[in-house]
Amino acid sequence: MQINEQMLWNPLRRLGFATDDLLSKGAFGAITGRAGVGKTSFLVQLALNAMLRYKSVLHISLDYPVKKINLWYKEVFQHLAKQSGIANPNEMWETILPFRFIMTLQVDGFSVPRLMERLKDLTEQKIFRPEIIIIDGLPFDGSIPGILADLKPVVAENLCAWFTVKTHRHEAPAADGLPTQLTGVKDLFEIIIALQPEGSEILVQALKGADPSCGRAVVRINPSTMLIQVAG
Repeated sequence: MQINEQMLWNPLRRLGFATDDLLSKGAFGAITGRAGVGKTSFLVQLALNAMLRYKSVLHISLDYPVKKINLWYKEVFQHLAKQSGIANPNEMWETILPFRFIMTLQVDGFSVPRLMERLKDLTEQKIFRPEIIIIDGLPFDGSIPGILADLKPVVAENLCAWFTVKTHRHEAPAADGLPTQLTGVKDLFEIIIALQPEGSEILVQALKGADPSCGRAVVRINPSTMLIQVAG
């Protein structure tokens, strides 16, 4: 079925990103923010934008069960469809659903070899071949440099990967303005986006990877729908 152009448009392009895909092949992207600020919902909307363009997304959750992640996708999609005036959202949902696969892993048992084994099972059995990977809930602690270094060659040719990075209210950013959780690994990331509460709103700020000459549009998250919106 034909998909509404309004649903295909990625509002983050107004921050100065060159394409709707945001990440190039082989690249890492990070969504940073405090607990409860909406990082998972934010990435769900990025995933839905890709699915609507028939790109395959593997969503790996280390925090939540499949049922809860699936509910997030349905709710965000329904809000997008309503905002775009889609007459038959259920038909569109069934069309894009094959372009998403949800996988859950335990934080304590997460390792790159185990992830590669699961990916191999999916692709060799022709169950699912992802183009974009989301890894939600991976702790950015002392073990993260080694994990990211091992993951780089996994995504090098045909994939890109988004990560959620939990920050803390009491922690000041590093001297470069980035969260301290990314100290030592920032060069591995092509794009870094921060979700920053400001009053009753959540502002979306590009910390790395955007073209600063693209204007002064304010991008925020609607707290009632959790949709990314642009003002100005």
